[in-house]
Amino acid sequence: MLASNIIKIFIPAMASFAAGILFAPFLTHYLYKYRVWKKVAGKTALDGSTAVEFEKLRIGVHAGTETKTPRMGGILIWTSVTFVTLGFWLLARLVPIPLFEKLDFLSRSQTWIPLFTLLAGAFMGFVNDVLDILPSGERGVRLSTRLLFVTLVSLFIGWWFYAKLGVDAIGIPGDGTFTLGALIVPLFVLVTLGLYAGGVIDGVDGLAGGVFSTAFMAYAGIAYVQNQINLAAFSATLAGAILAFLWFNIPPARFWMTETGTMGLTMTLAVIAFLTDTLGNGFGVAALPLIAFPLVITVLSNVIQIASKKLRGKKVFRIAPLHHHFEAIGWPSYKVTMRYWIISIVFAIVGMTVALIK
Repeated sequence: MLASNIIKIFIPAMASFAAGILFAPFLTHYLYKYRVWKKVAGKTALDGSTAVEFEKLRIGVHAGTETKTPRMGGILIWTSVTFVTLGFWLLARLVPIPLFEKLDFLSRSQTWIPLFTLLAGAFMGFVNDVLDILPSGERGVRLSTRLLFVTLVSLFIGWWFYAKLGVDAIGIPGDGTFTLGALIVPLFVLVTLGLYAGGVIDGVDGLAGGVFSTAFMAYAGIAYVQNQINLAAFSATLAGAILAFLWFNIPPARFWMTETGTMGLTMTLAVIAFLTDTLGNGFGVAALPLIAFPLVITVLSNVIQIASKKLRGKKVFRIAPLHHHFEAIGWPSYKVTMRYWIISIVFAIVGMTVALIK
């Protein structure tokens, strides 16, 4: 049983990595053929003003990349995951031999919700990215509209957790559970919105891919120990696809992830965190701030920057989010990326330990 469960996790992960590697040349061809990048460079600051420091980075460190590097690289991730997930499901039905039946990890109890979330976020992100590359220089779907979309989807999923799966509490390490009742729904919404806000970490070549792959590998390990094998296989499949993306996103990036990747991944990460909480007799939610620590500090740096400018009239960081601050003070982008990778791995290990405390 142990060996077969490990196979069920690693074969889909390797399959999604292989699918991503094979699909990347075709995606690259069309992204460059149709010039899928911003036609008008520039960025607006968090408070709506001109992002002066970002403009300095664009002219210096990131010279030319904003209008020459294709967007929508996230297509590689969700396409590979969907292909592998549905592929093994279809094989199990067309060729019902024990191996293919074992490799089928699509299940109502563990993987329907995260797959739905991934594709829903990917679709809205795709619409945003299409608008972002128009010659008119539009800045994609309005942030308020995207936030409303994330809120509505997470309200539905939060309700599903509460009404259909009976989730009304979160695990507290060392203290059992904390019962919230129906308040579990707004909690899920807030967690999802917070993670989505951290999606702006997709701002330096290789950064987002390393952070997200580490987070999903951590939750694959947590789900495996909880004997949620289908969920572990899905998380590992996500990690494999992200690593394939990362192969082509390492500096100089062949393409960027953008919203069609980050929106689906951040929303799915929230779902998996809750699935590995009380449903798995663990502490997946409590571990989330650790496993997703780079996303958390990204959001916090934005909040601190806005609050400081409003209350004190001056900034704390040269530029927010934090990874751009490090670039602004002189760190090469590869140093920022690699140090974030190290932080991601360290905190993921700590987070896994917390999630599995008995």
